[in-house]
Amino acid sequence: MTDQTDDTNKPATDVPAAPAGESKSALPEGELTRLTDEIVAALKTVYDPEIPADIYELGLIYKIDIEDDRAVKIDMSLTTPNCPSAQELPIMVQNAVSSVPGVGKVDVAVVWDPPWDQSRMSDEARLVLNMW
Repeated sequence: MTDQTDDTNKPATDVPAAPAGESKSALPEGELTRLTDEIVAALKTVYDPEIPADIYELGLIYKIDIEDDRAVKIDMSLTTPNCPSAQELPIMVQNAVSSVPGVGKVDVAVVWDPPWDQSRMSDEARLVLNMW
């Protein structure tokens, strides 16, 4: 699982460790790491059509869960509920993640809690958008 946390300006890309003595996944650690890295790379190819930064760096991806059967569940948000790309962005995310070798079914949910704000953007997105 990969979570983007609220306390940093950079999206998280590491997989949290499971509690001692408990396996977090039936997938081998190396495979889980590869899938996570390739899913993040795929997400970085998806751009909001109105903003010249990818959705991952914008902080629109809130959670990525990789299940034991390789199904992927993604929670994402939009910059605003009135986003003109609200219909197409989740489909673009689903298509990008589905293209990763070894990924099973991909479900994308648009969530509004917590609401997106500019503090979720990475330094890279801030640089691209000249928001210093």
